[in-house]
Amino acid sequence: MVFNSLPFLVFFIVVTCLYFLIRPKSRWVLLLVASCYFYMAYVPKYILILGFTIVIDYIAGIYIEKAEGHRRKLYLIISICSNVGILAVFKYYNFLNFNVTELLHQFGRHNPMPVLKFLLPIGLSFHTFQAMSYTIEVYRGNQKAERHFGIYALYVMFYPQLVAGPIERPQNLLHQFWEEHQFDWEECKAGLMQMAQGLFKKVVIADRISILVDHCYADYKIQSGLGLCIAAMFYAFQIYCDFSGYSDMAIGAARIMGFKLMTNFTAPFQSKNITEFWRRWHISLSTWFNDYLFLPLMIAKRDWDKWGVVFALMVTFLLSGLWHGAGWNFIIFGGLHGLAISYEFLSKKLRKKTSKAMPIALYNNLSMVLTFLFACFAWVFFRSRSTPQAFEIIHKQFHFSFADHLDLKLNTAELIFTIILIAALLIKEKVLPVIRTRSNFTFFSLMGLILFSCYLFGVFNNKQFIYFQF
Repeated sequence: MVFNSLPFLVFFIVVTCLYFLIRPKSRWVLLLVASCYFYMAYVPKYILILGFTIVIDYIAGIYIEKAEGHRRKLYLIISICSNVGILAVFKYYNFLNFNVTELLHQFGRHNPMPVLKFLLPIGLSFHTFQAMSYTIEVYRGNQKAERHFGIYALYVMFYPQLVAGPIERPQNLLHQFWEEHQFDWEECKAGLMQMAQGLFKKVVIADRISILVDHCYADYKIQSGLGLCIAAMFYAFQIYCDFSGYSDMAIGAARIMGFKLMTNFTAPFQSKNITEFWRRWHISLSTWFNDYLFLPLMIAKRDWDKWGVVFALMVTFLLSGLWHGAGWNFIIFGGLHGLAISYEFLSKKLRKKTSKAMPIALYNNLSMVLTFLFACFAWVFFRSRSTPQAFEIIHKQFHFSFADHLDLKLNTAELIFTIILIAALLIKEKVLPVIRTRSNFTFFSLMGLILFSCYLFGVFNNKQFIYFQF
């Protein structure tokens, strides 16, 4: 059940209406049942895996809070190992097994471990990280262990952000399930408007761009270098509109019921460097890695010099790349961003001198362009099916010519229309980040316009959101 589908529309209306019609004390039951149904709409049996980790972490949280000394750390390790273990089996086993097979083959040996054939549980990386943040925060003393099993299960399974985030922290979300939310028309309008904007990003922009990008990457061997360069730049806007569109719909759906989820994107293409980019892009993931990996690495070695910071950055981003997918192309994707941020850390003084020697407007705009181009370059590894494919595409891109033949699947009118949509989105984000909905007339007029535009220009193929695969 994807957000850009009729079944979800019916599901959302029924669940939201029932939420405000039933007694507040029973609402957690409705949301938990609805979230289970939502998750089981994909592969029903995988809810057993989710249920297993929920039970482990629920018990671990209570024992961590009660225990003292080394036992607290032991219970935390058990919780983390159970979560990471499941993630490793379903997401990384075949990747590791393949690399071991290749390594042993070099020595003339055979790998006896079999290849496992199963689907990756949808959103596994997201709810695994959300569950881990709970036990870590209980261990740190920042969150009391949740004694109500149903409420804790709902924290992990809350349907708006279950399969693709935002990755919430217990301090922000858990207490909200205990609060009595009254229907608020202003919050409802704001939530509906955010959902409508997310739908527009997904079906009008992202899925339209995907026609071009999917075509170019599928036929990359016969595509020209110029065509692959255009595809790489368009993919940046596809993945942004796809993922931020999902986040908008998730945050908006929760907001209508009175829940406040964290912001996941803040105009990332306005970033002047890669460090700023990761403060604006997939914020819930970047802050997760910052709080639970980068900072602990830094604290553990207080006497580290600047190269220790670089080491911590590289470890963090290499694992961030691996989080996105089980493949060397994802590891390279993370490593490239780690190298870029390490360079920015080491060159602060040089870049500051350069900025003073140039007109500020020129420096800022040039920085944004270079940041965008670097992100597009790194995303080639993210989008490619394999590392060899990514290198072949990049080789072609570096040998492009403006005289190259273009086969982009979209005709000239569609291409111009898509560029206008992207430009309008970027201008809107810069000039009007939040659409105000105080006036009912303005609200209904804009909602009608956005939904009519989705109907008129949308690509309705029930295409899943890109980050569902993670």
